[in-house]
Amino acid sequence: MHGEYKVPGGKLVVVDLEVENGAIAQFRLAGDFFLEPDSALDDINAAVNGLPVESDASTISAAVRSALPEGAQLLGFTPESVGTAVRRALVTAPGWRDFDWEIIHDKAVSPQMNLALDEVLTSRVGEGRRRPTLRIWEWDASAVVIGSFQSYRNEVDPEGAARHGFEVVRRISGGGAMLIPQGQIITYSLYVPASLVAGMTFADSYAFLDDWVLQALRSLGIDATYRPLNDIASPTGKIGGAAQKRLANGGVLHHASLSYDIDGQVMTEVLRIGREKLSDKGTTSAAKRVDPLRSQTGLSREEIIDRFVATFRSLTGAEDSTVSPDELADAEALIESKFATDAWLHRVP
Repeated sequence: MHGEYKVPGGKLVVVDLEVENGAIAQFRLAGDFFLEPDSALDDINAAVNGLPVESDASTISAAVRSALPEGAQLLGFTPESVGTAVRRALVTAPGWRDFDWEIIHDKAVSPQMNLALDEVLTSRVGEGRRRPTLRIWEWDASAVVIGSFQSYRNEVDPEGAARHGFEVVRRISGGGAMLIPQGQIITYSLYVPASLVAGMTFADSYAFLDDWVLQALRSLGIDATYRPLNDIASPTGKIGGAAQKRLANGGVLHHASLSYDIDGQVMTEVLRIGREKLSDKGTTSAAKRVDPLRSQTGLSREEIIDRFVATFRSLTGAEDSTVSPDELADAEALIESKFATDAWLHRVP
């Protein structure tokens, strides 16, 4: 069995192994990482050999870590990445190029339609009725998008939202509130089958699914990094954040919003941002919590999106596509039954 895992911002980890009597055998680790001393490679191989095939990634990484000699240096990879690569080998997980991808960048739609499309397209991919897809969102109005489990009254100042023209909507994924001023945010969604992230921990899947956008940002001269659990950042501040939702039918939604140009003062008047959250981010004002892409690139929002699309296409071979009429119809029905209802918006008061 063969497994590979590209460490976001790091190196490629490759494993080959056999399964004998329910245990891992003939395990061999390889990759373009750096490891000192050389003999530590044999220690890692020995640590994984003999482990039960049911071992999860954390068990495998713990075995690797405990076997490393004192002072060992792992550069570009970690024991956790070895565990992920092993699990991907055992479940024969595919890579990006093993799927036929589509890219959607349609005209602007309402905030409710954007959220409904997320659920519809994720479900379609899980059912095998749509190919894995990257969708770049366009908004026809400004919005506050709160997480599935957030309290409406704790997160949003209704008077501030109304004064600044923000519609408040609730998405199906968890995580924090997103301020989406029209034309000032880059939002994208990935709709993928669960097999693409098979063998990964939930946290690892975030880094894996955002790695392509880090590559795109770096190609624009931004030293972009992934900051667990779900932030995309640069040395001068946070750029954006991601969230996920996994459906029972095997569809995985991974979406992220990156700030192009945001008014921090408006943010404080629309969102109820507490002191504890600000201190957790190491800042004293909301205006410093999000670092706009415009200030770091000098490019237009459209030029940055074009680079995102080109990078994703180069990595996946994706073809241009669009939302189908029946997908739009399903989304419209879902707006009426769910996303436009007070029951959904105030599901957590």
